[in-house]
Amino acid sequence: DVSSPKHGKVDPDNMPHVGGNTWAGGTGGRDTAGLGGKGGPYRLDAGHKVYQISQAEKDAVPEEVKRAAREMGEKAFKQRLKEIQMSEYDASTYERFSGAVRRQVQSLRIILDNLQ
Repeated sequence: DVSSPKHGKVDPDNMPHVGGNTWAGGTGGRDTAGLGGKGGPYRLDAGHKVYQISQAEKDAVPEEVKRAAREMGEKAFKQRLKEIQMSEYDASTYERFSGAVRRQVQSLRIILDNLQ
């Protein structure tokens, strides 16, 4: 079961973590920031293969936990904007322009990676 959202511990060795309720950047777990799990406050990609839980499990998360996770994610987003001296308007403008060229940038990254 989910209890309350949290960032989670940071693994200094960046080992892949699947399931559980401990590590930030893990996959398929609960309550912590990561990918493919449930009840975490925000998505956090540590660069590992993603293991998804079922949509039914995600839908079963209690509304109060979802609300707490959204609030924590929003707070972390605003803090990050403050750290990089960016307003919410700046962020939405950046996202609008970035989204328009996202596929082209991804293609270019693949080409450059292959050249290296």
